[in-house]
Amino acid sequence: MLSLLIITPLIGILAIVLTPNRYEVLIKQIAFFCSFFTFIISLFLWLLFDNSTAKFQFVEYISWLSLFNIYFFLGVDGVSLFFILLSTFLVWVCILNSWTSISKYTKKYFICFLVMDSFLVIVFSSLDLLVFYLFFESILIPMFLIIGIWGSRTRKLKAAYQFFIYTLAGSLFMLLSIFYILCETGTTDFQILNIISFYQEKEILLWLAFFLSFSVKVPMVPVHIWLPEAHVEAPTAGSVILAGILLKMGTYGFIRFSLCLFPYASVYFTPLVYFMSCIAVIYGSLTTLRQIDLKKIIAYSSVAHMAFVTAGIFSFNIYGVEGSILIMLSHGFISSALFLCVGVLYDRYHTRLVKYYSGLTQVMPLYSFFFVFFSVANLGFPGMSSFVGEFLTLIGCFQSNLILTFFLSLGMILGAAYSLWVCNRVLFGSLSTRYIAQYSDINRRECAVLFPLVFCTLWMGLYPEVFLECMHASVCNLMQKI
Repeated sequence: MLSLLIITPLIGILAIVLTPNRYEVLIKQIAFFCSFFTFIISLFLWLLFDNSTAKFQFVEYISWLSLFNIYFFLGVDGVSLFFILLSTFLVWVCILNSWTSISKYTKKYFICFLVMDSFLVIVFSSLDLLVFYLFFESILIPMFLIIGIWGSRTRKLKAAYQFFIYTLAGSLFMLLSIFYILCETGTTDFQILNIISFYQEKEILLWLAFFLSFSVKVPMVPVHIWLPEAHVEAPTAGSVILAGILLKMGTYGFIRFSLCLFPYASVYFTPLVYFMSCIAVIYGSLTTLRQIDLKKIIAYSSVAHMAFVTAGIFSFNIYGVEGSILIMLSHGFISSALFLCVGVLYDRYHTRLVKYYSGLTQVMPLYSFFFVFFSVANLGFPGMSSFVGEFLTLIGCFQSNLILTFFLSLGMILGAAYSLWVCNRVLFGSLSTRYIAQYSDINRRECAVLFPLVFCTLWMGLYPEVFLECMHASVCNLMQKI
């Protein structure tokens, strides 16, 4: 089934390559249906998943570089399952959202998203360190092209290079550590390495190498500078995939590799992670309050939300880790929806500056509903998906460190402040006709894009047990190793 998930987008790429450029609608239809079928297949992955075991399921083992004891080894557990689902779902949403907004190099644009669809499945199911690294970094290429070619402003090339260099440079240390592990143990198989212990000094150095790579991807303060610039310059679908999925690769790496392979070093560096998380929550929230660009507001709020995630992961208890996974999934829905809402305004009025908008409830009531809904969800309102994740994370952090919990709570208050501030500025007050003469509400296609995200946000917020019962066995097994 994992092979089918990987191959389906590749078949779509082949079909698009063989389609002449003049059949633009057909190219879009191929990309749409391939991404949709991939998502449906991933749902069967969930339906057939056994919640009662922490073992990896749907395992596939293909000989690749057997001379060096390296295999194309894939498998899914309760931690990785929902990230695969989130990936396939958001790629489909991005393709649907791009139906009318992309007018140049259409074929190349949709190929980039289908490539990411296939690679992301490999990243979240890989059980070999070297295979994980190769596809972890390969995703940079299509994302670099999306920002650099289809970006919205003249600084898009600078943002694309900044994104590429920042994330690649940090990951080189992880590549060196993987080579060391291969020379030291003779394998890069995750399940074998999971039962091998390293000397404490070596484990600390290896953990730091992995941490540097993952922290840039999250991103954690102070290696977050590339994120706001990349979001501002990327097209709407690029921002959705960047915030919804690519940021999660770093935090997923912490859970899958840092905690499992280097438990001693993870505990040893916990104060460092807590300190960086506290700084990121306060800094990210306060910086969000002073932004005037709608995309930068969402980008800096993502820095604050991902700090919740890192704090929960390193609380080393079931509540904290499960809460952090729920926050990651919730952030994938909510931040993606907010970027889509900003994209609606930009496609119509070609500006993202807050000062040009006011009183949109009077002329765009349906749009205002979606914007208010996801802004309220973003601040962690009860009944929404983010509330459940933040609540469990706070419980886990409270059991681990009281000072950390205090700073995270301040972050929730500041999150309410910037979410309500944006809503008040953009949606309410007197209607501004000085800069924009005519307004139009969202259309049926845009509603079709946003309604599934509303459903997912409410489902996770009102009945999170469906998600928690799938990940519980895997998280419990992880906690037993630390």
